[in-house]
Amino acid sequence: MCANVPRVPVQGTGGSFLCLDGRISLYCFLITAALILIPSVPQIYYGMVPQVWGAVLWGPALYYALINMIIRFVLRNHDYQVAIRASFLGFAIAVSVLVICFAPTEWQQFGVYGCFMSFFHYSEFLVIACANPRSLSLDSFMLNHSVHYGLAAAASWIEFSLEVYFLPEFKTFGNIWLVGVVLCLLGEVVRKAAIITAGRSFTHLVQDEKHSDHKLITSGIYSYCRHPSYVGWFWWSIGTQIILLNPICICIYTLVSWLFFHDRVYVEEYSLLNFFQSDYVRYQKRVPTGLPFIKGYLLE
Repeated sequence: MCANVPRVPVQGTGGSFLCLDGRISLYCFLITAALILIPSVPQIYYGMVPQVWGAVLWGPALYYALINMIIRFVLRNHDYQVAIRASFLGFAIAVSVLVICFAPTEWQQFGVYGCFMSFFHYSEFLVIACANPRSLSLDSFMLNHSVHYGLAAAASWIEFSLEVYFLPEFKTFGNIWLVGVVLCLLGEVVRKAAIITAGRSFTHLVQDEKHSDHKLITSGIYSYCRHPSYVGWFWWSIGTQIILLNPICICIYTLVSWLFFHDRVYVEEYSLLNFFQSDYVRYQKRVPTGLPFIKGYLLE
């Protein structure tokens, strides 16, 4: 992997493990999640809110609105932008937990899916804040990754909703969705291990120019596959659809993800061969990409 050109330089202070943006995000994520869950659970459990599913979310929504008002009053500019995104993800994971605990059975898997989605996007920012704060930016949350990413997520929600309405028994068939949980967990571990191992050499963007601090990473998880961050994301994305038991999206996500990473690896390895030349050729011969049926850019 190659280091990213710093977009929003962020420096840690006082020897702190996390930079300022990382600390702001962590506080807002955890505090929001706690403030949503702590009052909501007893209210719902003891029937202190209307016993109609959906109405139970009015309380958390009001708490979230209040939290946003406080954040807006306390923080400004870039700090506010970091805080509001982290707070939203904390709210999302808290509501997902409420769905798991109190929603009708056929909707509980959507709560599990929501937890993985929320954690993935927040942990992307947090791990970058720890491993490579120089490249940290609002884009590190990956909430605005691409239009296609948003459309894919919306498609999975639509399929899940339609199947719950027309075939609710299908969503509770066996324990197949647990396979998705395993894939998501493994995908998260592999991707985050890749980011931490690469450190300053990790980027969310493919670089086409070599900089003085570019370094070829071949140790740790990179000794098993050349693109572990892509491997983790690939299996995580498929796992989310297995959790939802979305047969159509499982097929589409697998195909589209494979095509995306096939092209991405090809372009990235073309740059890496220019950067590191024979060192990267030897690395290619020794270590596979890690992605099924994807060989990357190979010199003849």
